[in-house]
Amino acid sequence: MAHSALTPVFVGLRTGLHAVFMGLTVLVIARAILVPNQASAAAIVTAVLLALTYGAGALLARSAVVRRPLLLCWLAVLTAEWVLLLWLIADAAYLVFPLFFLYLHVLGRWWGSAAILASTVVAICALGLHSGWSVGGVVGPLVGAGVALLIGLGYQALAREAQQREALVSELMATRGQLAATEHESGVLAERARLAREIHDTVAQGLSSIQMLLHAVERADPGRPGSEHLQLARETAAANLAEARRFIRELTPPQLDDQSLGGALRRLARTQWAAQGLEVRVHVSDSLALPMHLQTALLRIAQGAIANVIQHAKASAATVTIVTEQDRLHFAVADDGAGFSPAAGASGTAQKSDSFGLQATAERVQQLGGTLSIASEPGRGTTLSVDLLVKENA
Repeated sequence: MAHSALTPVFVGLRTGLHAVFMGLTVLVIARAILVPNQASAAAIVTAVLLALTYGAGALLARSAVVRRPLLLCWLAVLTAEWVLLLWLIADAAYLVFPLFFLYLHVLGRWWGSAAILASTVVAICALGLHSGWSVGGVVGPLVGAGVALLIGLGYQALAREAQQREALVSELMATRGQLAATEHESGVLAERARLAREIHDTVAQGLSSIQMLLHAVERADPGRPGSEHLQLARETAAANLAEARRFIRELTPPQLDDQSLGGALRRLARTQWAAQGLEVRVHVSDSLALPMHLQTALLRIAQGAIANVIQHAKASAATVTIVTEQDRLHFAVADDGAGFSPAAGASGTAQKSDSFGLQATAERVQQLGGTLSIASEPGRGTTLSVDLLVKENA
């Protein structure tokens, strides 16, 4: 048995069962010695053989791999020895109680219950033949069978619950590892995006301005002394600007390597989202010119929105749309799923939503200075919309 929080309980129960069986066997041997008869010698030999067989089975159960046919053969031999001992001495009827638990453990719920019923009938008949029929001889085994059945079924239910709990704990541990990896990746991507913005807004812009100023000086007086130095400075600034832009490209998310937000979304629609059973149509112009950090943010918002659609909406299709009009940008993700009643009420905003994904999206939109709205009705799908000013994010 795999180790769990309930392992000591199971070990204690099994140890108790072994102790009861061996104690009852010793009691049978003692009775055969103290109250001798013609079958006492045979009863003592059979009892010892029964104890040895039980001990061999206990050792067998501790091995890593136990084949079920071998276990069934062991239980059949043990039962046959018990029936023989019961034929020789009536006190062997007490041994039926620990046997009840073995039947349930080895044979399972239904076959084990049938074996308990059969062994109870055998014990009652043996007591009746040895000592005469009595109420105690009938009620005693029946009560023992009922108690053993209840305890055995409770033990099995406890074992199943322990297995389910262990599986749940393992799943939670795996999920925690995945969440940690995702948070680490998100942090790395956020830092890369921040560095890309910083390089773009400082180094790249500065080098571009230097290059333009030097070029303007060259055009103003191309024949002045030292013009070759101006040209060399301009070329150096151009080379460093190209290098800075290469750094920016390397720091941007892999999905945006081609510098096209529309291409990245279409690629995700063809591969990742389609593999999860959702048809996603993308209406984004490949010529859409947006700052890299804004493209990264919109890509992440789209990924989060589609993830919510796949997990909760029960939709078959969704549409991602990005439209720019002068200095304004409208981003929308619409699906044909089950829809819901927005938690934020009539305003349709997501700020009060209980969904962590929507809260993260709302925070990201807020950082961009935009507004997030959700329109949804049960049975009519959901539309997530983002409106923001492009100039403010340039």
